[in-house]
Amino acid sequence: MINKQDLRLIALLRKDARTSVSDLARALDLSRSTVQNRLARLQSAGIIKGYSVELGGEYTANQVEAHVSIKVHQKLTVRTNTALEAIPEVSQLYAVSGEYDLLAIVQAQSLEALSAVLDDIATLEGVERTNSAVVLETRFRR
Repeated sequence: MINKQDLRLIALLRKDARTSVSDLARALDLSRSTVQNRLARLQSAGIIKGYSVELGGEYTANQVEAHVSIKVHQKLTVRTNTALEAIPEVSQLYAVSGEYDLLAIVQAQSLEALSAVLDDIATLEGVERTNSAVVLETRFRR
């Protein structure tokens, strides 16, 4: 379903989703219409689900991130997921296997703000316990 050109196209978009179709075509040595058709096909197939904003500069320079493992009362999983989705600092939420049920990626503007969010998560209805790991350094992100 996906060929090498599609993978190269996706890699270019991961670097900069705002790259123009013309620039993508030049980088891939394809015609503009071919790239547009590939993008349309990848989008309609659900391979490309959307485009997003990557924050940077001063906004993220002081930002802190934590990975929060969450053990949930099974009967309250849906309610807990909904409550976590309503917390803006929770940027991602994964259902995971193992001792914990969920893994939340939490991003805040300071350690104090992060601490407050972690307290909010720990006191949500349905949360049995949490375990947090603060990210010290990002080595790479794709």
